[in-house]
Amino acid sequence: MLTISPRTVLAAALVAVAGALAQAQAPNELTAAERAAGWHLLFDGRTLSGWRGLNNPGIDTEHWTVENGAIKKVASGKVPVQKDGQPLEGGDLMTIDVFRDFELSWDWKVTPGANSGVKYNVSEELSKTMPPIRAAKGFEYQMLDDDRHADGKLPNHRAGALYDLIAPNADKHASPIGEWNHSVIVFNGNHGEHWLNGKKVVEYELDSPEMTRALAASKYASIPWFAARRAGHIVLQDHGDEVYFRSLKIRDLGSK
Repeated sequence: MLTISPRTVLAAALVAVAGALAQAQAPNELTAAERAAGWHLLFDGRTLSGWRGLNNPGIDTEHWTVENGAIKKVASGKVPVQKDGQPLEGGDLMTIDVFRDFELSWDWKVTPGANSGVKYNVSEELSKTMPPIRAAKGFEYQMLDDDRHADGKLPNHRAGALYDLIAPNADKHASPIGEWNHSVIVFNGNHGEHWLNGKKVVEYELDSPEMTRALAASKYASIPWFAARRAGHIVLQDHGDEVYFRSLKIRDLGSK
């Protein structure tokens, strides 16, 4: 019988409330109630303090900028070229800090045809042992224009999915392209959840037969360390498309 801790149940119950409040709350700010509950901001709305490139001591500022209170991934085709005419190298953007048991909340929007995601349970050291060395290897909350991107043809590649592993369920409702979505990831022990606009769209247990089968059928089947539980970085994916992130906030769900 599956047993979920009361703390995880409480966290899940609060997600829908948080999703409703997020639409009325000013971006990139914490309420007094959120501070009391242990939330803190990962993005201040003005700078990329607390972030750096994966396998990169700095930030690719031609690829990652702050615009109108949001982190913007500049489309690769709009990035200036080097003197030799070659495009400037990009790469994923990751938190300097690592997190193990947490609830992560953020708003996002994509441009037509865009693909991106938020990755978690990411080891920088392990990620850079496999090409491409500036791309995180970890669980991914997929952000996608389902209708215009080719990945939309695959259920477990659509927006809200645990990428290449678990498709979002029928409760999913994404905002129109160009409008903000509100998402939540709960990752506590072996239990994981993806929420989209106040609805839980993915739920999994790392040690379950269902997850074992999903891993075996996925592109990660040959990576023995991929699903190992760890304290990892939160990563914003550079998939080459123009996407936006704001109101990134996190709280610890681990034992004190």
